[in-house]
Amino acid sequence: MTSTTTTPRSATGSVALHGVTKVYGQGEHAVLALDGVSLDVAPGEFVCLVGASGCGKSTLLNLVAGLDKVSGGRIELGDGVNPGLMFQESALFPWLTVEGNVDVPLKLRRLPRAQRRERVAELLRTVHLAEFGRKRPHQLSGGMRQRVALARTLALDTPVLLMDEPFGALDAMTRDILHDELERIWAERKLTVLFVTHNVREAARLADRIILLSSRPGRIIYSTRVDVPRPRRIDSPEIASIAADVTDRLRTEVGRHGQ
Repeated sequence: MTSTTTTPRSATGSVALHGVTKVYGQGEHAVLALDGVSLDVAPGEFVCLVGASGCGKSTLLNLVAGLDKVSGGRIELGDGVNPGLMFQESALFPWLTVEGNVDVPLKLRRLPRAQRRERVAELLRTVHLAEFGRKRPHQLSGGMRQRVALARTLALDTPVLLMDEPFGALDAMTRDILHDELERIWAERKLTVLFVTHNVREAARLADRIILLSSRPGRIIYSTRVDVPRPRRIDSPEIASIAADVTDRLRTEVGRHGQ
């Protein structure tokens, strides 16, 4: 298959996948990870990807982020957009303070020191960590470290945020609090979010739209809009009903693949 690079499109914050395929390896050892995935994400839309382990969710994010190349098809992003990617682990530099970690992308962008200092302070206020700038990562809770990671990603000033199970390792209460924080930041900044999760309730809580991928190779087999007014509660009957429907479809897909 011919490799196709990511190309720009006109609408800032938009993401479009056209028949995207990803193959690892060659010949008889080749593994088809994604097979003809087409998806349009509108500017400002919050889309959650769910599916069984190994279905290609993280692979898809890596392709959109430009960390890997497609084997076929193409990906289009808004003009000049370099997506920010946030992982399950905060991946903070332990030798830097909170302020220093958030400052890294600003240094890479070669912003003046005074401007960087002001921007770091603003970002820490955004994630409610203004008083923790001089702390080191080991002095923070898991939820706080993820807030720092989010602030560092926001420092990229990109309209597209890619999130690969960023709250998967956190306890339920901390995760619920960070759901509120992420939703607030997403709405305030009008971000486009592509969010990978194994937690179907989390997807229903956060998403405008949920996309279900098949077991390997990953294909889109179901898409549903979450027409529940915000703010939402993860334990509300409406969210539970949507999550149950998606979970039933996921269980069927996993069972089919197992057979």
